[in-house]
Amino acid sequence: MTCALGLLLFAGYQASAQSSASSSATAPSTASGTSSTIPQSQSQLSNASGSNGSQVTSDSFKGSIIEGKATDGVLDLSLDEAIQRGLRTNLGLILQTSSQKNASGQRLEQLQALLPTANGAASYSVEQINLAAEGIKFPGLNPIIGPFQVMDFRAYLTQNLVNVPALQNYIAAKHSFQAAKFTAEDARDMVVLTVGNAYLLCIADQSRITAVNAELATSKLSLDQATAAHDAGTSPRLDVLRAQVDYQNEQQTLIATTNDLAKAKLALARTIGLPLDQQFRLTDSEPYQSLDTIDPQAAFDQALKGRKDLAAASEQVKSASAQKTAAWTQQLPTATVSGDFGDEGTTIGHSHSTYSATGTINAPILQIAKTRGDEQVASAQYETAKAKYSDQIQQVNADIRDSILDIRSAARLVEAAQSNVDLATEALSEAQQRFHSGVSDNLPVSQAQSQTEQANDQYISALYQHNVAKLSLARALGIAQTNYKDYLGGK
Repeated sequence: MTCALGLLLFAGYQASAQSSASSSATAPSTASGTSSTIPQSQSQLSNASGSNGSQVTSDSFKGSIIEGKATDGVLDLSLDEAIQRGLRTNLGLILQTSSQKNASGQRLEQLQALLPTANGAASYSVEQINLAAEGIKFPGLNPIIGPFQVMDFRAYLTQNLVNVPALQNYIAAKHSFQAAKFTAEDARDMVVLTVGNAYLLCIADQSRITAVNAELATSKLSLDQATAAHDAGTSPRLDVLRAQVDYQNEQQTLIATTNDLAKAKLALARTIGLPLDQQFRLTDSEPYQSLDTIDPQAAFDQALKGRKDLAAASEQVKSASAQKTAAWTQQLPTATVSGDFGDEGTTIGHSHSTYSATGTINAPILQIAKTRGDEQVASAQYETAKAKYSDQIQQVNADIRDSILDIRSAARLVEAAQSNVDLATEALSEAQQRFHSGVSDNLPVSQAQSQTEQANDQYISALYQHNVAKLSLARALGIAQTNYKDYLGGK
C-alpha cells in the first residue's frame, strides 16, 4: 500500500514538473512578439523605395556581404562594433544604395532630353554614277561618271528648345532620385534596428544560460542533500528521485538554451557580415535603465522632421505630380533645332566646308485616346502616392505611441519580474533549509526551483522587451543610427 502511494505521488510530481517546464519554455515567446515592429518597419522601408527600388524585402536586412575571413581566436564584439559592421555589409542597405544609384542614372537619362546632343562622323566613299539609269541623257555626254571619291568630316548638333513633357519627366526623375536617397538613409536606421535586435537576443539567451547554470548548481545541491538524507535513513527514496528529475530537467534546459544562443549568434553574424565559422563573444550586457517620460505629440512632431522614409514618401508624391503634368503636356507642341557643319571634298586638300540648319515644330494633332489614357494612369499613381504618404504619417504616429506603451509596460514588467525573482529565491532558500533540517520533504524545494526558473526567465524576457521597445522608439523617431546609445543606455 505504501509503495503504491509512493508511485502515485511520484507520477503526480512528474506531471507537475512537465507542466512547469512547458510554461517556462513558452515564456521567451513573449519576447519574440515584442520585435514584431522590426519586420513591419522593414516592409514599410521596401515600399518607400518606389519603382526605383531594388528588390528589397524584410529578409534583405537579415543578410549581408561577408567581410574578411574567420580567425582562430575569439573575437570580442560590442554592440557598437556590430552596428558599424552592419552599416558596412548589411544586404538591405547595399540594395538600397544600389537603388539610389539606379535612380540617379534615370535622372541623368531624363536630363539628356533637355541638353544639346552633339555627334561627330567621318566618312570616305568611292562612287560611280550612271546618269542614264536616272533618266538623264545628253547627246555627246558619257552617262557614266566616275569613279570618284568623297571624304566628309562632320559634326551634328540637336537641341530641344521647347519640350515641356521632357522637362516634367526630368522633374519627376529628380524627385524619384531624392526619394531613393532618403530611403537609403532610412535604411541605415533599419540596419541599427535589425542588428540591435539580433544583439539583444544573443544577450538574452546568454543571460538565460547564466541563470540555468545557477539553477543547475542549485538542483545539484538539492540532489546531494536528498541523497545524503536517504543514505542516513532520514529521507525516502522518492525525495532522491524527485531531486534527480529536477537536476536532469535543468540539464535539458541548458542544452536547449545553449543551442538557442548558438543559433542567435549565427543570425547576428548573418546581419553584420561575419563569417559563420568565426567565434565571437559579446562584450556588452543588458542592464535595466529607465527612459524619461516622453510626450507622444512632441515625439511625433520630432519624427515628422527626422524620419527619412516620410521625406522619401513626400518626394514620391512630388514625382507623381510631375508625371501627371507630363502626361497632360503631351498635347503641347515641341520646338527643336538641329544642324551640321563639316568639310567635304575629293581629298583633304580639295575640300570645302558645308553646313545645314533646321528648325522643327512638332505638334500632335490627333492622339486623344493616348493622352487621356496617360493622364488617367498618372492621376491614379498620384492619388496612390498621396494616400500612402498620408497613411505613412499616421503609421509613424502609431509606431511612436506603440513604442511608448511598450516601454511603460515593459518597465513595469521588469520591476515586477525582479521582485518575483527575489521572492522566488527567498522561497527556495527557505524550502532548502526546511528540508535540510528534516522539517519537510523536498517537494517544496522542487516547486520553489521551478518557480525560480520561471521568474528568472520572465525577468530576462521583460528586460529584452524593454530594450527592444526603446530601440524601436529611436527608430520611430528617425534617430536610431545617431542616438541608439542614448536609448539603450537610458536617457
